[in-house]
Amino acid sequence: MDKRLPPLLVAVFINIAGFSLILPLLPFYGQVFDASPVEIALLFAAYSLGNVFGEIHWGRQSDLWGRRKVLVVTTFFAALSYVAFAYAPSLWAAIGIRVVSGFFSGTLSVAQGFIADVSPPERRAKTMGYFGAAFSLGFAFGPVLGGVFAGEEVAAASFRLPIFIAGALALTASIWCFLVLRDAVPPKGKGSPLPAYSEAFKFVGGQPLLKRLFAISFAGIAMFASMEAIYGLWSEANFGWSANDLGLAFLAIGGGGLIAQLFLIGPLVARYGEARVIVIGLALLAISMLLQPLIRLPVSGVLLMGLLMTGHSLAFPAAGALISRNIPPDRQGGTMGLLMASNAVGRIVAPPLFGLIYAGIGHHAPWFVGAAVIGLVMLVALQTVRLSVKT
Repeated sequence: MDKRLPPLLVAVFINIAGFSLILPLLPFYGQVFDASPVEIALLFAAYSLGNVFGEIHWGRQSDLWGRRKVLVVTTFFAALSYVAFAYAPSLWAAIGIRVVSGFFSGTLSVAQGFIADVSPPERRAKTMGYFGAAFSLGFAFGPVLGGVFAGEEVAAASFRLPIFIAGALALTASIWCFLVLRDAVPPKGKGSPLPAYSEAFKFVGGQPLLKRLFAISFAGIAMFASMEAIYGLWSEANFGWSANDLGLAFLAIGGGGLIAQLFLIGPLVARYGEARVIVIGLALLAISMLLQPLIRLPVSGVLLMGLLMTGHSLAFPAAGALISRNIPPDRQGGTMGLLMASNAVGRIVAPPLFGLIYAGIGHHAPWFVGAAVIGLVMLVALQTVRLSVKT
């Protein structure tokens, strides 16, 4: 492992722990404002709306400023947005603040650009696995903090302490990046113009493999985000879970991702290649979604969400690595920013739609719809197996 990589992984862990800390709180925080299931889904989607603009902007900006400077600035302002969120006076103010928070947190493309800077193409999938492990560890750690420190009463004051902790984690990430992180590739500087936004669209549109990988990431992550958004409502309705219970459940969810990233993705990619690992991950996603409403037990509710995260943690880092391997160095920041923005659009559009399905058709319907969509996505993934062999 390149010695410049561990500081980035620590920064990713701290930042994702802060972001994910909020997740188990949202279904209950929304109830403070008498929010409907659709409006609670909007709280999830608002963050992704900010991500769309953030990933495109900061991914390109990191080519100009350098990865380190972008991460220092964005995590600092993300910390301020958490403080504002704790004192949101209304639902729509909370949604607006989530948009701002998502914009300054839209830096996964920056982190992936850093990974591309320090890892050769043949080691990209394994290095992305380290990135995913840091992500999953933060995703496991954060919600537990959120659940433990949330109050029992459905009132804004019950959620302020965990939200402040999320802000403190973001501020810690900013200070860490400033003190420890160092760019692997010198920034272009002010005299070097960035490529136009349209160039990334044209580049991806002209590559059959990239087009399919973008479509897989868009649809798959949209479904994962939708299940994540309705899981709190679904588990409360089926099992009577509180924010504390949901926070502990997310520990198992993050654990599934961590196991996949540390022990599975490297050997699987080495044996089968990224494209086939994408198919395996999508299959696990579909199975977990299909079984969740059929079994409906608290234990299976946790274990199947862990399986969902395992599939997610196999499919999408493998897709990101395969995309990165097919992008020239000078296009890494912009193209990976476009990928993250595309994924964020999926997280905007799908959760409110699945909130409508949950409220209008039935509590179990979103799981079946999600499984059907992933089944269709697997057909596209099988095409990438053939195309990746050619490249």
